[in-house]
Amino acid sequence: MTAVDFKHIPVLAQQVLDALQPHSGGIYIDGTVGGGGHSAMILEAGAPDAFLLGIDCDAEARAAAAARLAPFSGRFYLAAGNYSDMDKLAAEQGISAVDGILLDIGVSSHQLDAAERGFSYMQDAPLDMRMDQSQGRTAADLINEASAEELTDILYRYGEEKWSARIVQFILDARSKQAITSTGELVEIIKKAIPKGAREKDQHPAKRSFQALRIAINDELGALERGLDAAISLLKPGGVLGVITFHSLEDRIVKEAFRYHSRDCVCPPGLPVCQCGHHADVKLLNRKPLTASPEELAANPRSRSANFRAVRKLPF
Repeated sequence: MTAVDFKHIPVLAQQVLDALQPHSGGIYIDGTVGGGGHSAMILEAGAPDAFLLGIDCDAEARAAAAARLAPFSGRFYLAAGNYSDMDKLAAEQGISAVDGILLDIGVSSHQLDAAERGFSYMQDAPLDMRMDQSQGRTAADLINEASAEELTDILYRYGEEKWSARIVQFILDARSKQAITSTGELVEIIKKAIPKGAREKDQHPAKRSFQALRIAINDELGALERGLDAAISLLKPGGVLGVITFHSLEDRIVKEAFRYHSRDCVCPPGLPVCQCGHHADVKLLNRKPLTASPEELAANPRSRSANFRAVRKLPF
């Protein structure tokens, strides 16, 4: 898979531009640069000299982004790492505060489409699922080594899979005979575990389990929590943080974090006076998530589950 093959159609493009309002001289961070679609959009809107720091732990994504952003040479830098460390990565480039930050959370279209990455339950491939293939345990490591309790917790918590216990029992039975090493093997195990009559209509039986394993392998929810705090601390007064999520677990974390940072008091209800001394540091730009238009849904079906929330940093 080459950089040219790495396709990235930026979802909710207009909503992102309306929130961030990129301008000349501004400094921006795309914490999940992917194929560079959103980054190119931000740099184009911020002509002639807005600067962007793009972050991604996926080497293939960075290569694709470099190719796509070539017309903006000198106006961007691509850093290897996780957006949860954006404060450190920004400091390494001499950046202490920025005008706007975008986070497009979750697996990219390329990672899903590239069978060899092991993210897809639609294609047989090595059971990997790491966004950063240079480090960490694979999904095969997790499936073959984790305890029943850990696996059940992962499938239920991150996939909201009601058949988690039964799926795990089938996994344990299968791995006692031989190691589970491919996505195809795991899909067949999950299909056997979930009775046909209990499967959700129009949803692949392995969808929830694969989502859960991917989230666990990449610590996606922990990275999101850390990344939101880092992002808010990096914003200049008046700067905007926008976040695109694709499932309820992510959206819930973003919603709660934005609610916390936009409140002047976070004391438990019932106290006669505030005891926390907490002050709001952002303002919500939309109380309900923005979603794709009918036109975008027709052009890009993967925008179907995308939600966008944004906040503006308050002056001090």
